Amino acid sequence: MASNLILEMRNITKEFPGVRALDQVNIKVVEGEIHALVGENGAGKSTLMKVLSGVHPYGSYDGEIFYAGELCQFKDIKSSELKGIGIIHQELALIKQLSIAENIFLGNERAKRGIINWDEAYKQTIGLMKKVGLDENPATLVKDIGVGKQQMVEIARALSKDIKLLILDEPTAALNEEDSTTLLKLIVELKKQGVTSIMISHKLSEIERISDSITILRDGKTVDFLDMKKDQVTEERIIKSMVGRDITELYPERHAKIGEPLLEVKHWWVDHPVYDRTIVKDVSLKVHAGEVVGIAGLMGAGRTELAKSIFGKAYGRNIRGETWIKGEKVDLKDVATAIKHGLAYATEDRKNDGLILIDNIKRNVSITNLSKISRRGVIDENKEIVSTETQVQALKLKYSDLLQLTKNLSGGNQQKVVLSKWMYTAPEILILDEPTRGIDVGAKYEIYTIINQLAEAGKAIIVISSEMPEVIGLADRIYIMDSGRMKGELNKAQASQEAIMQRILSTKVEV
Repeated sequence: MASNLILEMRNITKEFPGVRALDQVNIKVVEGEIHALVGENGAGKSTLMKVLSGVHPYGSYDGEIFYAGELCQFKDIKSSELKGIGIIHQELALIKQLSIAENIFLGNERAKRGIINWDEAYKQTIGLMKKVGLDENPATLVKDIGVGKQQMVEIARALSKDIKLLILDEPTAALNEEDSTTLLKLIVELKKQGVTSIMISHKLSEIERISDSITILRDGKTVDFLDMKKDQVTEERIIKSMVGRDITELYPERHAKIGEPLLEVKHWWVDHPVYDRTIVKDVSLKVHAGEVVGIAGLMGAGRTELAKSIFGKAYGRNIRGETWIKGEKVDLKDVATAIKHGLAYATEDRKNDGLILIDNIKRNVSITNLSKISRRGVIDENKEIVSTETQVQALKLKYSDLLQLTKNLSGGNQQKVVLSKWMYTAPEILILDEPTRGIDVGAKYEIYTIINQLAEAGKAIIVISSEMPEVIGLADRIYIMDSGRMKGELNKAQASQEAIMQRILSTKVEV
């Protein structure tokens, strides 16, 4: 193995029941570089990194791992950490009720004879936080800092174990633009400090900005390697290697046929469920049959809180205002009532709120409409299989069988299960909260196509997205929210990122 390689994985093959997740995958990482690992959802990126970090132990896969010139056979995460390899998963593994210091040294406590030396723990925590650009009290509870800072705590925890190779799985997926920029700068700074990084990301602009080299996977195989210094690297080339074809348009064309109003919300107010403050302030909106309406805004604008409160008052307290469906005033007093009136809400957090990950596809889909497949409280399993299979096939879900656990699906396919379960209720109005978060460009296009098809079928659709190009590319009309208020409305011809930001920053409030 070449002396400047810190890592080489040779002919890695990993199988799950009915699925070959990795098929003779090869990857080489040069010491002191930022190496990007990209591919569609289900391409095998996370599985490959779990093999490397010992999550999938030696003996559960075929192939060889050479790290720092040595053949390694990691039996668990601890054994890979002892060699200087750290992995930060997409779902943060922090205990939010514990302090920053407690989280950083959890399982690696600064103790002597069973007694923790808190002075030493806090001192080292301050030093580690300084490395990652955090200026917090080590005793601060993790639940009291933002997601961006929590990501920094994860990295600080990895650095506390003298990590030389840092694996980051979708590190910016849940971050706003400012926090993403801060994190990317940190990865570059860690490179200067001698830390090699492997970064999995679907945000190709970030990959181009900071990576030195790129390995591209497709269908569990290595299909391309790009050197940012030597090769002519463009987003188009990366996408073509990822999906195996040219994608000329990021957003499918749609000719809107907009009908009568299906949902109207008037003068909507929502208070925080715990604290004494108002989250949504005098918001009004309208969405028609066959229309895709976007809600744009920065993190903390109140978009998700608005959506959840409309959907059967699933969020907040002291909710006041009016909801009208098909011209009739209705009281959506709870989620069951909202569903009966034809509403569906696909959450932004599919793993924690949208799916039962330890259950199978069939039950995840049918759970929203058990009356469809039951009689006198008894589920007809044959009917459940036929109807749920019809639903997931309509959304082109990639799966082995309906009994496959949803946790074993790729992010894009998990998102399709979320959409499938709500389509199973035959809704008229769909609220889609960050529908493409954490999924690749090919899977995004499929989701966009589904949204267009639903609109063409006469559904009213609200799309909440933190990606402004996505809102602009999908929506017929865009509402702009900031600090719980509506700051403006744009039609498709008026919409641009500049126009949206102008309204966010404006002190004027539209009513």
